Amino acid sequence: MSWYDALESGELTSTPGEYEAKRFGVSVDRISVSASAGTPVDEVLTAVDKSSADVVILRYPAREVTWFAALATGTRTALLADSLVYWSLPVGKGRRPAPLAGFSASLEKVVDDTLVDDLVGDIFGDYGNHYCANPLFKRSEALAGYQEWARRSVADAGAVVLRGPDRRVLALATIDQERSWTEVQLAGVVPAEQGRGRYGHLLAAVEDASTTRRLVISTQGHNTGVQRAWARYGFEPVHTLLTVHLVADRLLLTPRVDGCLALAAPRHAPRGT
Repeated sequence: MSWYDALESGELTSTPGEYEAKRFGVSVDRISVSASAGTPVDEVLTAVDKSSADVVILRYPAREVTWFAALATGTRTALLADSLVYWSLPVGKGRRPAPLAGFSASLEKVVDDTLVDDLVGDIFGDYGNHYCANPLFKRSEALAGYQEWARRSVADAGAVVLRGPDRRVLALATIDQERSWTEVQLAGVVPAEQGRGRYGHLLAAVEDASTTRRLVISTQGHNTGVQRAWARYGFEPVHTLLTVHLVADRLLLTPRVDGCLALAAPRHAPRGT
C-alpha cells in the first residue's frame, strides 16, 4: 500500500484488486483508510458490506484498536494479516557507510526481466507477506505477484542496483518518485550477501537517486530485522496500519455433521507459477 494511500489521501478508498484476482483466481476488493481520513467504523463496515468480492483486503490505521472486533462479528470471516509500518527519512540525512572499493550502485533504467524475477525470488522467497495469512492464497503465487510488481516498477522507473567488483547484482531497490517523496517499494540484498553491510550501501544509492526531499519505505510489522537496519541508517517510524482479509464464509467454512465448522478447499483449484 503506497505512502499516499496510507497517509496522504484523506479518505476511504475502495478499488478492485485486479492483479490479485488474476493471480489467485478469486475476486478481490481493496479497501483502505488513510491516516488522515477520520473515517468512522460504521462507514468502513458499510463499504465492506457493499462489496460482492470473494475477499476484501482492508487496511486501516492501527490506532483504531476497536475496529477488529466489529469486523470479526460481521458477515465475513476476518483474518488478521499483520501490520504495515511506515518509516521516513529526510534525503541527505542518512548515516551513509564508507564506500566499498570496487563496488558500484546507481539507478539503472533498464534491468532484464529474468534478472528481476531471479533477484526478487531469491530475496523475497521466504518473506511473510500478508497474503500468507489467507489459506486461499498460495505463497508461490504471492511471490509471483511480487515479481510482476517489480517488473512493472522497473519498466516505469528503472531500479537502484548494487553491483560487486565482478558486476554481479548484489542488491536491488525499486522506487516510485512522487512530487514530495521518493517511495522505496521493494528493496533487498541477495541471501549470499546478507549480513555484510550491503543494505546500507543500497539505501545510500537510493538517496543519491532521489529527486525529492524525503525517502519513505514500509514493511510488514513482523519484519524487525530490516526495520533495525532502517533505524541504524536514520529512518524514523511514522505510521502503522493493520491488514485484515475479510473472506466470504462460503470459501473458508463448511458445516460438518457435528455442527462445527471446518476449513474448506478454495473454490478454484490452485495454480502453479
